[in-house]
Amino acid sequence: MQLAFVLYKYFPFGGLQRDFMRIAQECQRRGHAIRVYAMIWEGEVPDGFEVLIAPVKAIFNHTRNERFTAWVEADLAERPVDRVVGFNKMPGLDVYYAADPCFEDKAQTLRHPLYRKWGRYKHFAAYERAVFAPEAGTDVLMISEVQQPLFVKHYATPAERFHLLPPGIALDRRAPDNAADIRSEFRREFGLADDDLLVVQIGSGFKTKGLDRTLKAIAALPRELKKRTRLIVIGQDDPKPFLLQIRSLGIGDRVEILRGRSDVPRFLLGADLLIHPAYNENTGTVLLEALVAGLPVLTSEVCGYAHYIDEAPCGRVVPSPFRQETLDRMLAEMLADDGARAAWSHSGLAYAESADLYSMPERAADVILGEGA
Repeated sequence: MQLAFVLYKYFPFGGLQRDFMRIAQECQRRGHAIRVYAMIWEGEVPDGFEVLIAPVKAIFNHTRNERFTAWVEADLAERPVDRVVGFNKMPGLDVYYAADPCFEDKAQTLRHPLYRKWGRYKHFAAYERAVFAPEAGTDVLMISEVQQPLFVKHYATPAERFHLLPPGIALDRRAPDNAADIRSEFRREFGLADDDLLVVQIGSGFKTKGLDRTLKAIAALPRELKKRTRLIVIGQDDPKPFLLQIRSLGIGDRVEILRGRSDVPRFLLGADLLIHPAYNENTGTVLLEALVAGLPVLTSEVCGYAHYIDEAPCGRVVPSPFRQETLDRMLAEMLADDGARAAWSHSGLAYAESADLYSMPERAADVILGEGA
């Protein structure tokens, strides 16, 4: 079959983007042709992919999205495909990968009523309705159990159109046999002594991921513990607001912010704790990447994958409603307790051996190609 994949932006270090790539490559591996429509593409184009970049510009994002949709529809009219798979909500999709939470629910519960008068709201509401309305017919690949009831509540989407996927953790995130050697080499490279503690926060979108909360928690550590603790942040975002916060908190010697990079598994093996106090997070793939690497996790309950941290168990979850004092206390307790971190690491590795945390691309391809559920 000829498949079309549609997403607004591709870059190598985004969670949605990595999921798109693995699903598309799995479909290609099964013998199908891949065409991709995007507005921005950063990084290499895989062999055999036809990537088309839309020449659309606009002052407002929603206007740009509408021009992109029209451009894609025009090209598809000239060169039809068998299936159209979208990674952002938009009209005309046969399959939608639900990486984003329910927009309508957020608009009604988190925004002022006047927000629903704006053009931006009307655009995103219409694009979400085009996917989830009963008459749409779009199959939905769900990666968060929490979100499905919200879509049903607002759109009455038929249950048979939802396909819940297992996580899709890349196998290179699992701790290899020489994990101890990689950890030792990493810590030498970054100048970490044996009794130093490294906390990592990984993910693009620093505001949504709660980096401000993390910085406050690092600043609140007891004096002696803070002297032994470093934080490395990795992600694609503008660091300026957070560099100002770091300076105001007086922790400039404790924190380093790095751009997205391809050697994240080394950081998962070299660190002592992953922190992820997100404000909202449909899933939180990095939580499971840490789990399978044997790295203890401290996260917020709003993350769709937070329940795995309790189930393993391989760390602690800050309950909702979020309180900064709770995060501060949990971080200090986890860093101070070497024995608990060793136990969480062992539990995470054991859980990674038995749980299905890896088959998302295969299951997604089954749905796209009509070969499975």
